Amino acid sequence: MNLRESSLPAGWYPRNSDEINRFLTECNAAGGTARAAISPHAGWRYSGRIAARAVSSLDKKTDTLVVIGGHLPAGYAPLFALEDAVSTPLGNMAINAALRAVLYKELNGKEDCFPDNTIEVLLPIARFFFPGASLLWLRLPAELSSFDAGKAIAAAAKNVGGTIAVLASTDLTHYGPNYGFTSQGAGPVALRWMREVNDRHFIDAVESGNPAAVLERAETDCSSCSVGAVLGAMGFAAAHSLGPARLLEYGTSAGEGEEVPDSFVGYAAIAFA
Repeated sequence: MNLRESSLPAGWYPRNSDEINRFLTECNAAGGTARAAISPHAGWRYSGRIAARAVSSLDKKTDTLVVIGGHLPAGYAPLFALEDAVSTPLGNMAINAALRAVLYKELNGKEDCFPDNTIEVLLPIARFFFPGASLLWLRLPAELSSFDAGKAIAAAAKNVGGTIAVLASTDLTHYGPNYGFTSQGAGPVALRWMREVNDRHFIDAVESGNPAAVLERAETDCSSCSVGAVLGAMGFAAAHSLGPARLLEYGTSAGEGEEVPDSFVGYAAIAFA
């Protein structure tokens, strides 16, 4: 069997199954019925709990989980993992080869040969909540064609069969000198602006269901590092006539302490009912 192994260094998420099970059990994530969701993808110490909230919001009858990553600028082809399965500390997740074959041709895909966190950090969470599900590993570029790619996933799912859910992976605003973005100064004022203005505008755009508005907010406000993934989930939701997206949980890497770090990132769990 051709197996895709972990490419991230230690520290992004636990590599011990007992630690993973303990962490995710303590998240107390409730089961859900959503067919699509949006999750952050930072190290678990920062966004693991919010990611668990997003993943666990998905329909428990899911047979195949399509995890869409990003970090691809406009103009890139969609990238697929072409292995038979993906390794996680909780066991392997088989890749749905039939679904991949249809979409690889439909979307003019290429092989994903690059180390990237947007999908890998979510796979142990996916394996925990969906131990019997197969996987489709896909990364989409930051352009409106990714909304159409989401519709193509929905169409392919009807032909392949089974219950399919989509999990899109993005972090929100990266603020501070570490990221070269300091338009609002520093400290509590900057953090409040990120939470209440910049990230809020992006979340509002997602909840509006308007893909052009989502892409514009991401590009104008620098409020999503993987907006192609979000557009893919929105296209899938639109094709299934799902209800509007709703915010489940929001947080930042700054935490809840009084001292605000120089740099911080926003995270959101969003579900399409």
